[in-house]
Amino acid sequence: MNGRSSNSKHPHSRRPEWAGEGEGMSSGVMPGVQGGHDGLPGAVGPKRRFRPRRPGFTEQQMIDGVRNGDRTILGRVISMVESNAEHHMDLAQNLLKALLPDTGRALRIGITGVPGAGKSTFIDAFGSMLTAKGMKVAVLAVDPSSTMSRGSILGDKTRMETLSRDANAFIRPSPSGGTLGGVSRKTRETMLVCEAAGFDVILVETVGVGQSEAAVRSMTDFFMLLTLTGAGDDLQGIKRGVMENADAIVVNKADGDNLLPAERLANELTHALHYLKTPTPGWQPEARTVSAKERTGLGELWAMLGRFRDTTTDNGAFADRRSKQTVDWMMGMVLEQVQQRFLSRPAVRETLPSLKEAVAAGRKPATAAARELLAAVDPFFTQPQSNPEASS
Repeated sequence: MNGRSSNSKHPHSRRPEWAGEGEGMSSGVMPGVQGGHDGLPGAVGPKRRFRPRRPGFTEQQMIDGVRNGDRTILGRVISMVESNAEHHMDLAQNLLKALLPDTGRALRIGITGVPGAGKSTFIDAFGSMLTAKGMKVAVLAVDPSSTMSRGSILGDKTRMETLSRDANAFIRPSPSGGTLGGVSRKTRETMLVCEAAGFDVILVETVGVGQSEAAVRSMTDFFMLLTLTGAGDDLQGIKRGVMENADAIVVNKADGDNLLPAERLANELTHALHYLKTPTPGWQPEARTVSAKERTGLGELWAMLGRFRDTTTDNGAFADRRSKQTVDWMMGMVLEQVQQRFLSRPAVRETLPSLKEAVAAGRKPATAAARELLAAVDPFFTQPQSNPEASS
């Protein structure tokens, strides 16, 4: 057992000590690796070649690439916009400032809906119809981020099979990052980049009915609510706040045996919308039926969007809404920066853990803890608020 094996095929193979007298009881045991191959010390010949790192782009190259519709550069710039790294944020703001004159020409459409309404399937059919008309369509699909792992599935692109293969379409799934309503806080910047790249229509898909309607309304020209029949009490199942923000309600899956119920629901919704205050001056919201599966009603829906744009452009509501959205965006960014800078102050970082513990244990009221946290930065916050009218 201690000698060499009689196997002449490999002179270095040895029979294991536990092997019996039979030659076929086990495989041979090879000596350890000695080096001299596959990049180990002592290797001879050409070294293993690694794929070189792709060179970066200059700021001007990224600006020109976005304007020319280069998909590689467009994706790179959007990733930079979504990044929270300080150097990426600074560069992203420089790029947005340079691209701003090329923005504002696209029609921005927000789409939300009840679970199961078929938002992704609808966008796939609706967007494909628009690209067939020669338009360029960008889809910003915002997926909810997990509150535990902070991860997102980002699976909307896989459900838009036709549109994802269209050369005139661009689909960008983005994580919400836990922001209010499931709309990414960088969605507005991403929308501007897509406009600068020459897209004619931008569809913003949100995670569903809830608080997202306020967020999507604050960044789009037209807000569309997608619903379907067979989801219980349809009128009661849709929140009044969502309907009040909708410029149109679209009843999807209006095909087959569901066609008549869908038309009946659309009539009921149109009647209900007349009792609500319209969110857009000069425009009366209405309900329509479509079938993303059979691709019916999509042309009529696009014609309605054209009438909406003409009407609101003529009465000034289109420009007024965009101006107000820009101001609201600025104030939102101000509050976000104030919050980030406040929480990053050393005094706050030192005080916050103990205050959280005290509040959680019930030893201190939340209001008192908040005042103490503010006072850790500036004693001014502990002073009672004065009446501006009285001081004037």
